[in-house]
Amino acid sequence: MEYITRELERKFRKLNDFFKVILVTGARQVGKTTMLKHLAGNDRTYVTMDNAMARGLAQSDPVLFFQTYKLPILIDEVQKAPELFEQIKMICDESDEKGLIWLTGSQQYRMMKKVRETLVGRIGILELYSLSAREKAGLVFDTDLDFSLATLQARQRKIPKNDVIQVFRHIWEGGMPQVQGVDDELRQEYFNSYIETYLMRDAAEAGRITDIVRFHKFLVGCASLVAEQVNYTTLAESADIAPSTAREWLRVLVGLHIIYLLAPYSNNELKRLSKTPKLYFCDTGLCAYLSMWLTADTLRNGAASGHYYENYVVMELVKNYAYAKSKVNITYFRDSNAKEIDVFIEENNVIHPLEIKKSAAPDRREVKKYSVIDKASLNRGNGGIICMCEEPIPIDADNCFIPSNLI
Repeated sequence: MEYITRELERKFRKLNDFFKVILVTGARQVGKTTMLKHLAGNDRTYVTMDNAMARGLAQSDPVLFFQTYKLPILIDEVQKAPELFEQIKMICDESDEKGLIWLTGSQQYRMMKKVRETLVGRIGILELYSLSAREKAGLVFDTDLDFSLATLQARQRKIPKNDVIQVFRHIWEGGMPQVQGVDDELRQEYFNSYIETYLMRDAAEAGRITDIVRFHKFLVGCASLVAEQVNYTTLAESADIAPSTAREWLRVLVGLHIIYLLAPYSNNELKRLSKTPKLYFCDTGLCAYLSMWLTADTLRNGAASGHYYENYVVMELVKNYAYAKSKVNITYFRDSNAKEIDVFIEENNVIHPLEIKKSAAPDRREVKKYSVIDKASLNRGNGGIICMCEEPIPIDADNCFIPSNLI
């Protein structure tokens, strides 16, 4: 399989010249090791903590571990040997060399707490997601996303028009590198073994979850609530567990990068805002598999297609900003009157409001509700409706219909 260039490479190279240690986190099988091995060439020792011998040495004698495996080094699945962090700190303090140690790990809470306590100031932390639609198409946009008509038009000139069949093919297939272009039978087998081997094992390690049958039901329950506000009672009922257990299991799935929770927007001036996050899957292919959508066409024509489309757009935005130069805050807005705006992108104290609609010709009046931002004396930037339209079309001075393949 030929290597697919990842958008995170740019940021990784930059941080590698600045920090002594870099940790790339993300779900299993999204391509963390592949990317780092590609960037390392033949110039770096490689060792994985999935290897019982190496892991045993790392846990029992970190000093001997680093005598055995020479620097510069790439250590895979480092969350399995947190004993290494103290020794890594000592290595950092003895050397001025940048980019000495590369780590990958599934971002579990206990590991991240340990990393932040031990390696503060010495480590850069990046997150890799499964392939975005842009990465699959081999696209790189020159301009940062600011939702202005000029930027959208410049992007439009680089790519074919939005196509609902292609979009749903991507949503259904998902972004796991190993399922790209495989047939339906292999795809089903892949996700089945992904859940059995990685998810169940990691859930047992990270959250001490041992009830496999109920945990599988819980995963299916999560998939049925995609793009909705988290409801712990419903999730608990789906797996026949207590709501407190549902809360804990969801926390584990977020830590393993299976679920992404979109936080609600909060602001002191706007009272009575929702405090409940919305639930999305980091990979739509896994979600479609769990809900038994067996083909891209049945998913596109099914009752849940709007929810899956929203999940796809939200995650494309999350990936875009995880790899971009500027940090933003991504939330959604909902008040006690159930007035909802799907996404707020907050950058430099400016809010870009976005609605998501699967339609190719959504109602332009949707943007009227963006006026709630003005009441809170916040700055409103360019926004619009992300949808299946074929090219960017202005709605008013601040908003456009935005084709979803331009984000």
